[in-house]
Amino acid sequence: MRAASCAVLASMLLAGLAPSAGCAADPSALWKIVHDQCVPNQEKTGEPDPCTRVELEAGVANGYALLKDIRGVAQFLLIPTARISGIEDPLILLPDSRNYWAPAWEARYLVEDRLETTLPRDGYALAINSQYGRTQDQLHIHIDCIRPDVRQALKDHLAEIGTRWAPFPVPLAGNRYRAIRINQETLQSVDPFRVLADADPEAAANMGRHTLVLVGQTFADGSKGFALLDSQATTVPPDPGSGERLEDHSCAVARR
Repeated sequence: MRAASCAVLASMLLAGLAPSAGCAADPSALWKIVHDQCVPNQEKTGEPDPCTRVELEAGVANGYALLKDIRGVAQFLLIPTARISGIEDPLILLPDSRNYWAPAWEARYLVEDRLETTLPRDGYALAINSQYGRTQDQLHIHIDCIRPDVRQALKDHLAEIGTRWAPFPVPLAGNRYRAIRINQETLQSVDPFRVLADADPEAAANMGRHTLVLVGQTFADGSKGFALLDSQATTVPPDPGSGERLEDHSCAVARR
């Protein structure tokens, strides 16, 4: 969940100061929904309410829930059933950690069900906000439509995205990103957290500052893959690092 209105809070956090009490009513709200309601209901009755789906095949420590976000016409969240704070949590980079991006990408069918239409591969964006650009202290990946202007910018500059991290040529939703091309049709063997951390020791040491956005792509040669975007929270200018801003919770792309 985004905290774009809490830029002051982000600056305070980055400076090591105490946060304001009013920016998030309950930062554990998502965790309470999943842990106290969805998982027990799934285990006791086979119904995941109020979540749409709870997957516990690999156990609670490696499971996840899919929950319709209260904002947006078709936005869903993928939330681990283990207690994981966010992108900064060391658990996400352990050798045997679950790759939550793979089921998040597969869950885009839930967006289509809500919209009652199918979208092209580049019509979706998955996003995780930085530690300073969120209101919830439980890891969650936003699954929704991409902003039309961001989609067009990626299309215009897709040939300039290579297999090494490099600055994206133009701002996206007013912010600077860097980009890398992923040459895999699915994410079964690719974890975007590791794509960031393995190639960048500085990022690995400061994951909490980063925000990632993943967009499906079909490249010029017809192969399918992804464009992965990375930006960081900053104090000057104050920016909480909210990649969710590249999504469009009204899903205008579905009406084109």
